[in-house]
Amino acid sequence: QVQLVESGGGLVQAGETLRLSCAASGRTFSSYGMGWFRQAPGKEREFVAAISWNGGSTYYGDSMKGRFTISRDNAKNTMYLQMNSLKPEDTAVYYCAAVPSLTVVTTARLYRYWGQGTQVTVSS
Repeated sequence: QVQLVESGGGLVQAGETLRLSCAASGRTFSSYGMGWFRQAPGKEREFVAAISWNGGSTYYGDSMKGRFTISRDNAKNTMYLQMNSLKPEDTAVYYCAAVPSLTVVTTARLYRYWGQGTQVTVSS
């Protein structure tokens, strides 16, 4: 069992930065691949980024490449999402999730555990 809690969301202006954190409970955090997804009102859930168990592999959604950076600290049971050059279209609830895989996984339905989400709002 893994419990996930996101933090770091908020209201920022376009061009600014935010750093999201995802704190995981349990002793097996390093056994899971991790990912970030987001969902805006009226839209489907969207893949943001994913990272392998040791951080050695990462993958990003097309609109996030070059702006977002995913990372993890297994000693702290925490995953991060550094978001730079934020745009109004990045406004959404951001969710972290854990998948029982050592590799990068981009498919939401394969993720077993989900956090409650944190709101990110980017004003123009």
